[in-house]
Amino acid sequence: MALYSNKVMDHFRNPRNAGVIEDADGVGEVGNAVCGDIMKIYLKIENDVVTDVKFETFGCGSAIASSSMATEMIKGKPLSQVLQLTNKAVTEALDGLPAHKLHCSVLAEEAIRSAVKDYYDRRGIAYDPVQFPGCDGHCEGCMG
Repeated sequence: MALYSNKVMDHFRNPRNAGVIEDADGVGEVGNAVCGDIMKIYLKIENDVVTDVKFETFGCGSAIASSSMATEMIKGKPLSQVLQLTNKAVTEALDGLPAHKLHCSVLAEEAIRSAVKDYYDRRGIAYDPVQFPGCDGHCEGCMG
């Protein structure tokens, strides 16, 4: 059995939504100090719907594939659904990741949550802190 699925390889070789949104409504950045992966997610939001999303990822193929897949999964979705995205859903959409690479899908989930929290903070929109576990006011994972 191959270490990586065809979907992982496709999203690594042909990442969707890579880039920057200069006038993003929300930006989230997280990192993993152990492996060195860093993900940055940019959101454009209109009427509580993600109308555009881009990412910059410095990391391994699994990190790039997870970023790419996660952005595809949230584009065009209302924020209420975006906040339901889990690392498990990203991993399943990629037809799996090796156990030692599951942290990449966790980073994708955390980066998206961080970007939504940034959007709420910029707009002064009240939210339930329970929606952003581990943020502790900075929501930068191991980067803070």
